[in-house]
Parts: sequence; C-alpha cells; structure tokens
Amino acid sequence: MPFFFANHPSVSYDVQKNGVPNIVQNPLVRFKLQQVLENRSALYYTHNLQEGQSLQFIAKRYYNDVTLDWIIYIVNNIIDPYYDLPLDYQQFTAFVKSKYNSVESALNTVHHYEQIIQTQSVLFDGTIVPEKSIIVDETTYNGLATTERREVSNYTYEERQNEKKRVIKILHNDFIPNFLNEAESIFE
Repeated sequence: MPFFFANHPSVSYDVQKNGVPNIVQNPLVRFKLQQVLENRSALYYTHNLQEGQSLQFIAKRYYNDVTLDWIIYIVNNIIDPYYDLPLDYQQFTAFVKSKYNSVESALNTVHHYEQIIQTQSVLFDGTIVPEKSIIVDETTYNGLATTERREVSNYTYEERQNEKKRVIKILHNDFIPNFLNEAESIFE
C-alpha cells in the first residue's frame, strides 16, 4: 500500500492537537473516488488470493505496474490492509489465539448453530449448486435430524470469515486509463 496515498492532495492538520499544523495526505478523498466508481458500470475480473500474495503482486500481474495496487484497494473497499485481506496461516492462528486464548478453545466453543437447507450438489453439466444453511437457535438445532444440522465453532466461524476475503475484484485493464483520469481530476 505504499503508493495508495501518493497522489492524494495535501491538507494542513493539527495531528497532535498542539496548535502546530502538519501537512498530511488527505485520506478522505478515497470516499469521493469510491462514489465515482460505484456510479460506473465496469467489468471486473475476480482473483482468489493465495497465501503470501500481496496486492502489489496482483497489480504487477494484472496491470504490469506494482504502483497500481491502490486501485485494487479502492475497488475492493479495503481500508485496513491487515484485517480486510485474508490472514496467512500463522497470522490467522495468532489472531485466533489472541481472540479466544487458544486454538483449542476456539475449536471447542460453539459460535452458532446452523440448519442445512440444501447440501452442495453437482448438476449433470458440472455446475456446482452451493450448500445453503441458516443460523438457528440451540432449541431448533436440537430438534433437527443430525443430517440437517451443524455446530459451528469459533474457529470455523473465523476461518470462514477469513476465506471470504480471498476473492477480490480486479478492474478490467480497459478501464484503467479512465479510472486514472477520474482519480487525477479528483486529486487536483
């Protein structure tokens, strides 16, 4: 994310509240740019982030320019590069330990109960129909057949949340020049 704020306009702001203003990059411009993006219909690729892949790597791969990683941040509304992107295994384990005291505790504590409405299936043409489930209370859970219910541990819940962050949108190359022009007009 080193290039993210590079083109943002500077503003005078008293960071330490001591009457001495500092010149800082204006991070609020991001939201203006996000509104411009939301009002456009653009084509996106999807990319499944693998462990260890940085957004700079992805920018190099799709745009042949590591400095365009900030576009991926904006397109995916990533504010916190640590928690808005998937954690790798070691970071995830450390996160779980810090939140639940231990991995074992997270594995052995129920986060919620689910009723399985539809199991995953594969159609004759290879189309995968995803599983569907809903969260239910413990009483409802206990009244369901074992094939229609599932306990979800804190660990599994956190793992699912982390995995959801793996799929990111990549703005199609054809739209990059227009996107950069709009960004420059906002930053002026």
